[in-house]
Amino acid sequence: MSHNTPNGEFHMNGHAKVPSEQTSLLPHPPPLATSNALPEALEPDRSRDATTPPDDGHTGPNQSITWMRGMICTIALGFLIFLQATNISLLTTTQSAIASELDAFEKTTWFTSAYLIAMSALGPLNGKLASVFSPRICIFASSVVLAIGSLLSSVANSFEVFIAGRCLTGVGASGIFTISIIIVLELTGSKRRGLAIGILNTGYTIGVAVGATAAGALLGPIGWRALFWIQAPVSLFGGTLLLFAMPHDFHSGNKNVDDEKHTVWKRLGQLDYFGALTLTSSIVLLLFALSSPRKIPILPIILSGIVLVTFISNEVYLASDPIIPITLLKSRGLLLTCLGTVGYMMARWSVLFYAPTYALAVRQWTPATAGSILIPTNGGFAIGGLVVGWLHIKRKGSFYVPSVVVYALFPLTLVALAALSTEHSNPVLYVLVVFCCGAVTGAALNYNLAHLLHLTPSSTHYIATSLLATFRGFAGSFGSAIGGGLFQRTLYQSLEDGFAKEGLRHREDLVHRLLGFPALVENLRGVEREIAIRGYEDALRALFLAGAGLAVLTVFVQAGTGWRPATDEAKKDNAVEEIDDENRRR
Repeated sequence: MSHNTPNGEFHMNGHAKVPSEQTSLLPHPPPLATSNALPEALEPDRSRDATTPPDDGHTGPNQSITWMRGMICTIALGFLIFLQATNISLLTTTQSAIASELDAFEKTTWFTSAYLIAMSALGPLNGKLASVFSPRICIFASSVVLAIGSLLSSVANSFEVFIAGRCLTGVGASGIFTISIIIVLELTGSKRRGLAIGILNTGYTIGVAVGATAAGALLGPIGWRALFWIQAPVSLFGGTLLLFAMPHDFHSGNKNVDDEKHTVWKRLGQLDYFGALTLTSSIVLLLFALSSPRKIPILPIILSGIVLVTFISNEVYLASDPIIPITLLKSRGLLLTCLGTVGYMMARWSVLFYAPTYALAVRQWTPATAGSILIPTNGGFAIGGLVVGWLHIKRKGSFYVPSVVVYALFPLTLVALAALSTEHSNPVLYVLVVFCCGAVTGAALNYNLAHLLHLTPSSTHYIATSLLATFRGFAGSFGSAIGGGLFQRTLYQSLEDGFAKEGLRHREDLVHRLLGFPALVENLRGVEREIAIRGYEDALRALFLAGAGLAVLTVFVQAGTGWRPATDEAKKDNAVEEIDDENRRR
């Protein structure tokens, strides 16, 4: 039997007694100097005294702060997580106005993809920067970058400038999202970790839901530009609160004595910037090709593969501190959890991005009402995550069966949405299905994180969770670009065929505008309106059925993670490899 200690140690044979969540923090043991020593994760616990409470099977928090600081940090993190999530969904109800002003009807998928790519690709790098400068400095800097990106987006007069602003906003959001998970893991023990992650996901999903609804309601009175620049002061306020509320000695993970001897510049020089650049470039090239609304170009896909091979070669042979540790991805449980999350969340993002499109184009609801359709699905997301965190995830150990079960329920909701995405379906039933879709997603994300912590050694939890967050961000990027490309190609073909069948020629300009302007359907009349509605119904049906097929595959991927944690030998091998890497860096 094995137990995690508050310091991230892993003690075997059931002899180590773990402090409760009220116990004072224990000092961290010194790092190993040579690869011949017994790995630190397997050292016996000699730091306990007779006053330590008996082992209750739970781990305590790694660090603690006062109640007042905790409340201020919670409020500030709430502001930042809200903004980070709002930037994902507000484009669903404002993209028509932005595309019209910037003349970017066929490029609307990049409004969100540019943000999500930057957010996801820089996740691991932000985790490493937090260990160099501390989480409080990094999350403040991230809030500043998010504010600058929001301002740039608000003043953009071209598609290129707007996308540059969205990329900067994504860079800032990446630090906020990654470091918020680190803070939660540092300050919670195993009893409350599931609930804390559920609360974090709730703040995230509230931002997604409110972002679309509020943006739709405010678009008319204040315009889309104000929706972006108003984020800047809110972001700076939240970042400044965290800067002063978090203690100066708050750190990320276990403090490393050897790292403290190195200068900040030396530690910065060891970060894998080339890996971040090549990984991002490979993703951008691939998504650029797959998001094409007409025909998928081959050259960007070939270039993406070449750059990806360069990235992998750099990670394996050159990088002293790789952005995605290849040795950690050799863990079957971690690798399959990350891959399953990508597929699952790609399908989920199809609902978040295109449920409002259904309301706008097929039902002709107002932008505010269309955005409000995300409230039930994100409400379900919050409830699902909170309920399983509160009632079930209150222990260490495997959550294999619950994670597979909720994964299996998800594709059923997508098939139901495909059947209901018509002009004459029951709207109440549609709302109920999107609620159920959100509920199983919230439960699934909480379960697979808890199960991942069971599958991986405690010494790798920070890297593992940052990787999971990164792949979850990748899913948003792939979901918006690939799903958007499939949606637009299906819509384009359906519109072309519909107009040709009715003998209506020279409608290229109308088709061009309908690809990125779903609200335009309301202004059409007669046969043009019928063709447009049928086109959107066909595109939504194809998108949701494709998502359901992908979701079915993720059930088998999640099932492949297994229920047993990493073996003792694997832990020893990982520890030895980490020591060898450290010796090479020296």
